[in-house]
Amino acid sequence: MKAIVYETYGPPEVLRYAEIDAPVPKDDEVLVRLEATSINFADRAAMRGEPRLMRLAFGLTRPKATVLGRDIAGVVQAVGAKVTRFRPGDRVAGEVEQRGFAELVSAKESYLSSIPHGVPAKQAATTPVAGVTALRAVRLAGVQKGQKVLVNGSSGGVGTFLVQLARLAGAEVTAVCSTRNVDLVKADHVIDYTKADFTQGTKIYDVIVDLVGNHPLAAMRRVLAPQGIYIASFGNGGPVLGPVGKFLSISLISMFSRQKLRVLVAKRDIRDLDELLRHIADGAVIPVIDREYPLSAAADAIRMLEKEHARGKVILSVE
Repeated sequence: MKAIVYETYGPPEVLRYAEIDAPVPKDDEVLVRLEATSINFADRAAMRGEPRLMRLAFGLTRPKATVLGRDIAGVVQAVGAKVTRFRPGDRVAGEVEQRGFAELVSAKESYLSSIPHGVPAKQAATTPVAGVTALRAVRLAGVQKGQKVLVNGSSGGVGTFLVQLARLAGAEVTAVCSTRNVDLVKADHVIDYTKADFTQGTKIYDVIVDLVGNHPLAAMRRVLAPQGIYIASFGNGGPVLGPVGKFLSISLISMFSRQKLRVLVAKRDIRDLDELLRHIADGAVIPVIDREYPLSAAADAIRMLEKEHARGKVILSVE
């Protein structure tokens, strides 16, 4: 089968579209023929091995898993002896531990959700990481009807989901994005950060979800309600520790603040994925897809993402 492989950390040039052995599913695994996958920040971080702290898990000097990719959506080809929820022909989506940028993927049954009828594989492929992260942020913040919610970084993969999910919960949502994305985000209010700094404004928010990390925490807290909640979920930071230092500071300051300051920890949960896919099937949530590349052009797609800010998700389609 064909897959996107790499043997050393580095820029997109380290990626190869190559022939490798097809996986054989274990007793608790499902063999999926991919139709689509999508690119996440975690894929780019795994490719470069940065922040270097992550190499403790991914391999100190070179990657342990030589195939990139976490999001998958496709059709079941075979199931292991202990699998009970799926059978060949079922359409499934889920998050795997790398190895997702390939024609065939073996995934644990517990990692997969059924794709509802009418939901295209390309839409389903956007959801396991970005969509579930957005849903978890809404839940962690306890977003309620009538609350004022601000999403900093609203036009990216997580942000486009978050704006829709917060509005679905009944919140009044303000999206922060660049000029070219003002018409993209479907929020109640939009702030163009090239023209205005929301941290210098007079509006106070019950919830702030920070997907960028480009403002000091003190500035964020100034426009957060006295008992409001701030959620941090971003990957920028130093080349060694990444955002860990910022996250530790947020957790420490939270201990002495009336405001709730939280760090969102990404977690795979098929119940969340099931719910999100139902919202898509109902038309309540519409995944935003920026561009689509063939699997063989994964390096080009990641190269583009490192130069530009994605508008929603970037898809890799598998013939």
